[in-house]
Amino acid sequence: MRVLQLCIKPPFPPVDGGTMAMDSVTQGLLRAGCEVKVLTVESDKHPLRRDRLTDDYVARTAIEAVYVDLRVKPLPAAVAMLCGESYHVQRFRSDDFARRLREVLQERQYDIVHVESIFLTCYVPLIRKYSSAKVILRAHNVEYKIWRQVALSTRNPLKRWYLKHLSLTLRAYELEHVNDYDGVLCITRNDADCFRANGCRRPVAAIPFGVEVEELAHVDEEPASLFHIGAMDWMPNRESIKWFLDSVWPVVHREVPQARLYLAGRRMPQEWMDARIDGVSVVGEVPDAMYFIAGKQINVVPLLSGSGIRVKIIEAMSVGKAVVTTSVGAQGIDYTDGENLLIADTPEAFARQIKRLVDDPAFCRRVGDAAARLVAERYDPRRLTEEMIAFYEKTIAR
Repeated sequence: MRVLQLCIKPPFPPVDGGTMAMDSVTQGLLRAGCEVKVLTVESDKHPLRRDRLTDDYVARTAIEAVYVDLRVKPLPAAVAMLCGESYHVQRFRSDDFARRLREVLQERQYDIVHVESIFLTCYVPLIRKYSSAKVILRAHNVEYKIWRQVALSTRNPLKRWYLKHLSLTLRAYELEHVNDYDGVLCITRNDADCFRANGCRRPVAAIPFGVEVEELAHVDEEPASLFHIGAMDWMPNRESIKWFLDSVWPVVHREVPQARLYLAGRRMPQEWMDARIDGVSVVGEVPDAMYFIAGKQINVVPLLSGSGIRVKIIEAMSVGKAVVTTSVGAQGIDYTDGENLLIADTPEAFARQIKRLVDDPAFCRRVGDAAARLVAERYDPRRLTEEMIAFYEKTIAR
């Protein structure tokens, strides 16, 4: 099977949740014997790190990147707002990307064009014109739900009004154009149900991403250490950590004074890097995420908005870390609260769960071990790739 994978940012090297999910698709298809071509958008925010591409990856994917200027510009944003259009989508329209996509489609026939975001839907008519391939949307999230939740949690009334407008225009676009595809692959059942309930007439399946459980060399785990790792250029991550530092950490620091919090991730806000908060170490981007995770005890993911599934939670669970997160953060994960994941939606509940894990290391290990078993059973990449290919084949047969 020949698959053209279109990405909104370079999927390799996998440096955040989104790229990990996209790379999981690439690697799974290659492992299953499919022929894969990767064509990706690159931008100032997400350039293709050519110096970090391996020769094997380049040879197997023939990866190409086309620069698209995704910087937010006030005038086009204002025009889009006045016209009632989605500025999120407008930014991804590029003559250069369309030109190269057309050439790629003319150079080779594909069975499937796998599109890694609703934001690339503007290229579906071009794909239809130059290819007979079935076009599949990989919906990492229901995008409008993220922006609606962010708007609801924003205090500034003007900013809240604008974010609400963005979510409404994106909702209209997303729910209308999901039907432009031949099939939709969601990462969670919640997102699949949302599309079905809102008028999606195409076949929809929920197939999470796969995670390879790594065998890590022994790393001494620091007692009473909490950590969060995530890209801070994603608004829900920044929002959640601000809430944690403002509302949760003071309670944790009072109730569990021996605890220490480590914050890691790309594009860490300078104000946090410069801050001096008792018991908090802001380390920014780390060279080896799994080594960083292995040395800490408890993963905290205080997500307040979002849809889809949090890749970094699954990653931490895969190596046996106990995770405390919100109901929003746990969406899409087949968890059992108190067994393989701990849920907390208030500052007091977060502090209580953290104290429980710190005070009872045996319980902390049991939760982590159960989490690792869940990931090994439910998120095996080979089985999930088989499900994805079966969905492709059914779509082609139709």
